[in-house]
Amino acid sequence: MAALQTKLLCLILLQTWVSAAQNQEWKTATATYTTETDGSIIDEGACGYGDLHKITYGKYSAGLSSILFNKGSTCGACYELRCVDHILWCLQGSPSIILTATDFCPPNYGLSADYGGWCNFPKEHFEMSEAAFAEIAERKADIVPVQYRRVKCERRGGVRFTLSGNSHFYQVLITNVGLDGEVVAVKVKGSKTGWIPMARNWGQNWQSNINLKGQPLSFEVTASGGRTLTSYNVAPAGWQFGQTYEGKQF
Repeated sequence: MAALQTKLLCLILLQTWVSAAQNQEWKTATATYTTETDGSIIDEGACGYGDLHKITYGKYSAGLSSILFNKGSTCGACYELRCVDHILWCLQGSPSIILTATDFCPPNYGLSADYGGWCNFPKEHFEMSEAAFAEIAERKADIVPVQYRRVKCERRGGVRFTLSGNSHFYQVLITNVGLDGEVVAVKVKGSKTGWIPMARNWGQNWQSNINLKGQPLSFEVTASGGRTLTSYNVAPAGWQFGQTYEGKQF
């Protein structure tokens, strides 16, 4: 009975969080786009995700200004965006898109915040791919006013763990995170160890200096909403650097 009550409580809390996330009030910001050969953002950004098409974020990715990026802790978060209050540039009906935070839009204090210095602190700004921008506004616009809100991240498959490093330095890149998308804490466990807290290296790359070679690895991931997901034996004992392993999903 106690276990059932606990499970019901968790479901209620999750539904409450999702409802709150989807019903957040719209906030105002601005948006521009960066030009890529295929209309998408494909280069590795400040979150460390690498090729954004390989991890399925693709053209629906965005660089965030300092106040939104929050030193990389916002990497992986999802935002709903729509163009507003501009009769020339905004597409009719103000269609919205969902973007994933994958990069940092650096400030340029040598330029005005109205032209070129769009990511200057404390401006709230999104730098999008050209293809995504074209779904809410005219391509010929330099900058458009938008409204945004945090929303639940919808992901296919489980959370992915990409391992890199060497025998003295272990790093894991965490991608494809559902729910709030934003990872705030990670622990790793080998078959011969207890749970070891990992430190944020940069973006969504987390590190540990413990030698875990030859041990199957389990991961505990905590999202910004406070929920923790544990994936046991994600990587087998013979895991290799450069490989990606898939765990559970929020």
